[in-house]
This record gives sequence, structure tokens and C-alpha cells, in this order.
Amino acid sequence: LPNQARVVICGGGIVGSSVAYHLAKLGWKDVVLLEQGRLGAGTTRLCAGIVSTAKHIPIESKMADYSNTLYQQLEQETGVKTGYVKTGSLCLAQNQDRFISLKRLASRLKVLGIPCDVITPKQVAELHPLVNIHDLVGAVHVPGDAVVSPPDVNHALVVAAAKNGVQIHEHTSVNHVMVQKGQVTGVETDRGTIDCDYFVNCAGQWAYELGLSSEDPVSVPVHACEHFYLLTKPLEQPLQPHTPVVMDLDGRIYARAWQGGVLSGGFEKNPKPIFTEGRSQLEIQGMQEDWDHFEPMLSALLRRMPSLDSCEIHQLINWPESFTPDMRCIMGETQTVHGYFVLGGMNSSGLSFAGGGGRYLAEWMTHGYPSENVWPLDVKRFGTLQSSRTFLRHRVMEVMPLLYELKVPRWDFQTGRQLRTSPLYDRLDTQGARWMEKHGFERAKYFVPSGKDLLALDQSKTFYKPDWFDIVGAEVKCCKEAVCVVDMSSFSKFELSSPGDQALELLQRLCANDLDVPVGHIVHTGMLNQRGGYENDCSVVRLSKNRFFIISPSDQQIHCWSWIKQHMPSDSQLQLEDVTWKYTALNVIGPRAMDVLSELSYVPLTPDHFPSLFCKEMSVGYANGIRVMSMTHTGEPGFMLYIPIEYALHVYNEVMSVGQKYGIRNSGYYALRSLRIEKFFAFWGQDLDAFTTPLECGREFRVKFDKGTEFIGREALLQQRQAGVRRRFIMFLLEDHNTELDLWPWWGEPIYRNEELVGVTSSSAYSYTLERHVCLGFVKPPQTDPGASAVVTADFINRGEYEVEIAGHRYHAKAKLYPFSSLFAQQRRRKDDMELSSFQGN
Repeated sequence: LPNQARVVICGGGIVGSSVAYHLAKLGWKDVVLLEQGRLGAGTTRLCAGIVSTAKHIPIESKMADYSNTLYQQLEQETGVKTGYVKTGSLCLAQNQDRFISLKRLASRLKVLGIPCDVITPKQVAELHPLVNIHDLVGAVHVPGDAVVSPPDVNHALVVAAAKNGVQIHEHTSVNHVMVQKGQVTGVETDRGTIDCDYFVNCAGQWAYELGLSSEDPVSVPVHACEHFYLLTKPLEQPLQPHTPVVMDLDGRIYARAWQGGVLSGGFEKNPKPIFTEGRSQLEIQGMQEDWDHFEPMLSALLRRMPSLDSCEIHQLINWPESFTPDMRCIMGETQTVHGYFVLGGMNSSGLSFAGGGGRYLAEWMTHGYPSENVWPLDVKRFGTLQSSRTFLRHRVMEVMPLLYELKVPRWDFQTGRQLRTSPLYDRLDTQGARWMEKHGFERAKYFVPSGKDLLALDQSKTFYKPDWFDIVGAEVKCCKEAVCVVDMSSFSKFELSSPGDQALELLQRLCANDLDVPVGHIVHTGMLNQRGGYENDCSVVRLSKNRFFIISPSDQQIHCWSWIKQHMPSDSQLQLEDVTWKYTALNVIGPRAMDVLSELSYVPLTPDHFPSLFCKEMSVGYANGIRVMSMTHTGEPGFMLYIPIEYALHVYNEVMSVGQKYGIRNSGYYALRSLRIEKFFAFWGQDLDAFTTPLECGREFRVKFDKGTEFIGREALLQQRQAGVRRRFIMFLLEDHNTELDLWPWWGEPIYRNEELVGVTSSSAYSYTLERHVCLGFVKPPQTDPGASAVVTADFINRGEYEVEIAGHRYHAKAKLYPFSSLFAQQRRRKDDMELSSFQGN
């Protein structure tokens, strides 16, 4: 082994080999790839060899599409045969809900430039000779999907990497990752020590144990399950290699041609997790057959392809696959150790994701960021709370069946729940709260009034108008006309302080807005990267001259902490504390919120005494030290109360008691979503990301170029302001959409301008005020007109005719660069006129 290297990659399967290949392509020298057994002898050797781009989130489809292209050209690049055959794939639907889901998927794939067609059962039969179509309602055909020989692709990547200088060592186990002052310094192996600056964990199912073996433990939340597929001997009429891959999602199986016969596996409802206690196995050997366990999938295969009934079975393969808590793979630099990167947790799609994942991780290591927004896959979306082996074992038992389960909008995981709860959880639960989970935190979706069928609401699944529609509508109405209370304790909360001005200086450098404001003032700001994109979107309160309170979205807890820490000087006296657990946050929304709090605090809360975006520490009821802030995150009047947790129940009870005379009620996040979207408020993780700048989403007013500090991203924003923005955040009001009868928009719907694709929706909600759907999304000029300006102007937006496509059907939409405030006024006047005419008629 070499004594030192720039980067050491652990894992010689297709994922680690892809990282090595792409680092070498980007010019990295001194790259070492270590494999504890033989190259590609783990999961790579046994995987089914299907490259499918039909994935449920766009970034995964992009990764798979790149992998497909890469594998197609590898043979020419290396001379190694990879078994690449462009077969296409067929995703089958046995019912209308599944067919709707597939049509939505087809719309998203077309946006990404991946050809696909929605086809009839008869067309399925024309494309595949064995498929029984009697119970099908339709399918989606993706002609570009392919099959390969995974060990051969792995070998081709290794050959290309070695040709570009990567050193590869088999039969070398990584025992320990060395860390000093939060930085990777080297790797201890069973053959010696290698000093290095970067380490990449591509250890597959062993990634969890390897993460724990570093001096500063790293959390890689993956867990293995047994995975089965069947191989048949060649059929009497051998199945041709180019026959399309079949994915019978409702039957929970997939099938492809294999040496004249069939390879078929699936995702059973009762998976078998393994290695919960940890286990070190050099190479994955074939695990024990379990025909009883495989029988439901075999029955589904014979229903879909009855002619296989007489074919001869060659072998039942059983091998481990690793799964993650949310069905999405894991990549990126870890929170705790600088220079420690991860790529793994492929959820049985390692072949599809390895090419694209290796590329993005290599870009990340080279440039500090990948070429696409990979936040949905970022390892920092998880905290240590998702690393409990018990949690992982129970969650992957749910995740594996969900890979082929029909997922309607707003579905929730059922396992691993009640992990993080507010002190008010039991109180709210008894009042009818229905729960969702974000970053392990329980949040109320809405509150079911007494007398409603709770079970029916919990099991409601639809792409159309949901059963909670009227419940959420009543909560929105109360927020606008009386007063509502929302428990928002899940928001991430940090305190930054210093003896001198260091805290202010750091925030002035990190934040685009000006934080040098009087004590008590609240500033909404973005923390930007060098490209001017949002790394974090937060509210910052100046508690005292050198002490600040930072509020961020729930799933930003690890990412925001990491971003701030990495920009803190190592020898400073700055103190950063995560105080999320210390405070219960109550959002008191509505025109009567001021009356409720005035009675409880005996402090005047009128705008003259308590201006907008201001924070006072005051007493509420008997409780002292409550941080009361004049903001609501929704655009409605009201206050945020940050309450030390020991006072949470008292303050909540007092607010609800005093609020009875003002019509107070509990409200949930679905009402908040409707309110913020109709007010055109962008939200980080849905509308904003690391590639979105304030200038593109109408937030230039929150950027203070002249504040006297060279904040991160300033130069990029100045250049963008000079050149003009190439995409804009737009609000769309659906015009001819019937809320009762038509499919609803949820997110990811294509946006067309004058019949040309110009963008996709990032979030949407029904506006109970406007009585129609509002969608938010980014628009940029189409690429079909080379002579058109790439800059998006107000004139370009206003002169277009827009449509939003939902599952293949287009609806006219009105586009705006600002909120529909005038329409709100018109709506209110129209209602007043109707009430007046009704009164006069009587």
C-alpha cells in the first residue's frame, strides 16, 4: 500500500468504482480504491442488472439517466464488454390510481428529457410476448431503459480508473478512519496505514459499521434486508435479449430476459431484515433459499406471465441489499468530519444510481458542490436520531415494500414514529390531531372535529380532492377571521453568541441581509453559497448586542448547524448552541391574536407598541421569559411564542382558555401550507435550494449589497443583477380546474408557456380565499428558440399564455410575479355584494 494518498475510497463495488472513475476523470491524482474481498464480489455481483430511470424524485431519475448513458459508452471507452442492451421498460397499472401515478411520472420524465409514452394494455401485449394484459388499465413505456451485466460494468469502471492513475487494492480491509480536529487524516487497514485528506465510504451494507469505526463516529443510516430473485432456464421459445423489462408494481414484481429465460424478483410485504447486530462478512455468499417467503412473488409472476408455468427453474437467488429510512440514497460530506464523504444506501437501485451518484460525489469533492441540487439525497438530511439499530430495523421493514407501493400525495411513514415530540403532543392528540413527521419530529397536519370518522380520514388515499378538505378549510377560515394556535416546535433553533463582536461579524458574512439592527429586531435572510444560492433560509433575532437567535426549517437542523460551524474560526470565542429542544414554539395566528395575548401579558401589543418583525421577552400567564415575536410565517397577523419547555403546557392552556371568547381553535401544517402559498411565500427545500438565488425568487429586498460586509455570494449576485436572471419564481392560479372533479396539482407538474415547456411547479395548495388552486414554480425561456433572450423579464412573464399539466391533462393558468393581493380584495368585495343582495332579496 502507498503511505499516503489524497483520497481513499472504501468499497470496490460499482458505487466505489464509479467514484474512483469520476475523480480520475476530473483530474484527481493519488486516488486509492480499497476492497476487503474481490472487486465487485458484493451486492454488485448479484444485482438484477436493470437500469431504470422511472424513479419517484427527479434527481434520482437524472442520476439513472446519466448512468444509462455512461454504461452505454463504457465498452467503447475501455474495450470491456458490459452486456449493455437497450430493452426499454414497461411500468404496468392494474387500477386507475396506479395509472394516475404513472401518468404523473411520465410528465416528470418528459420534463427531464427522458422519452416515455403512456400506452394501452394492447400496446403492452405488442411489446412483450409473455405479459397477460387482462387486468391492466394502462402502462408507461420508457424505451431508453436498459439491462447490463453489473460485474462487467464494474470491471470496465475499474479498468478506466486504473488507466487514469487510480491505485486499486483487493483483500484490504479498512479498520479505522483517523480524524484530528474534525478532519480526516488517514486510514488504518489490515495491511498498514495510509495518510489521506479525503475518505469515501462506499461500503454498502457495511457503511453503518464503518461509519462508527472512525475516531469521531459518523452516522450512515442504512440497514440490510434479504432480497430475492428467480432465474429460469431458457424457455421453449427463448426470450429475446431486447425484450422490455416489466415492472408490475401492483403485483410487486419485476422481470427481465436472462439467457433466453426470465429473471424475476420483487419487494414483498414482509421483508426479512438481517445483520441488525452487525456482522463482518468479506464477500456476500449466496444466502439460504426461502421458497415459502418467495411464493407470493412467484404467484404474482405466474399471474402476469402464465406461460412460465411450465418452464424449468434454474435458481432462487437470495442476497442482502441495504435500505435507508426514507427510500432515498445517501451522499455527501458528513456533518461531524470534514473530508469524510459517503455514497450508499441504494435501496436496490445501486446499478441505476452508481454512475450518476459517482459523478455528483466527485463533483462535490472537486468543486465543493455538485452540478445538480442533491439535497433530497444529502447525508445531512439525517441526524444521529435516525441511527438507532432498532429504528433502522423497523423502518426498513416498511421501506422495502413501499418501493412498489402506491404512494399518494401526503403519505406518511408509519414506523419509527413519536421519536421527537413537543411537550404538547398528548394534549393535542386528545383533541383530534392527525400527525405527520418531519426530521423525526411529530407535527399536526390538521385536527379532526368530534363526530368525524377518524379511521376513514387516516386511511384516505387519493390524487383528487382529499377528505380533509373541509377540515383544513375551517382552520384557514379561523386563521383569517378569529385566532388559531399551531404548534411549530419542530423548527430548528440555534443561539450564536460571543464576548465581543464576533457573532455579528460571522452572521454579516454568512447572511445576505443586514444583521446589524437594534436589539429586538427580527431579520428574514438567506445564508448563501458562493453561487448566490440558498444554503439556508432563516429568521434571525438579535437578542442582545452579541447574542442571536436563529430559526430555520425543521429539516435544516443538521445542514444549518454544519454550514455555520464550517465558517466559524477554529480559534474564536464564538458559542453556537442547538436549542431546538429547549423551546416549544406556538404560532398564534389571526386578527384576534393580539387580544388573546394582551389579556395574558398586560402588555400593549398594538403595532405602535409592538411593531412588525420585533421580539420582546415577556410573561404570558404565570410564565416568564417567553420570547414573543410579531411574525407568523404565513403573512397573516399574529405572533410566534418561543416558550421554555417547562412552561409549554401552562402557556398553551392559558392561551386556549382566554381565546375561547375569541373563537380560538387548534390548527395544523396543512392550513399553514395553504396560507403561505397563497401569499407567495417560498419555502426552503421545496421552492428554494442551493441553486436558487434571491434575485430569481423576488427576494432582492432581503439582500443588502451596501451593508459594508463582503457576504458570501455577493459577487455572484452582483453579476446576476448585471446580466439579468435566467429564471423566475412565478405564482400560478389555475383557471379552468374543477376542485371537486379534477386531479389536484401537488408538486412537480410541468408548466407550459405558449405550448412550450418552461418549468415545473415546486409546491402547490388550494387557496380557500381565492377558491381555486395556486401553484408556485420557476419559469425560464424554452430552449427551442435559439434566438430568444435567455433573460426572464416581466414582459416575458406577462405576455405568455400558461398551462399546468396534471397527469397528462393541461389546465389554463394565470401567472403573476407578485401575490394576488388585488384578487383577495376582489374576492372579499364579491362575497360582501352577494351577502348584501341576499339580504335585500329577503
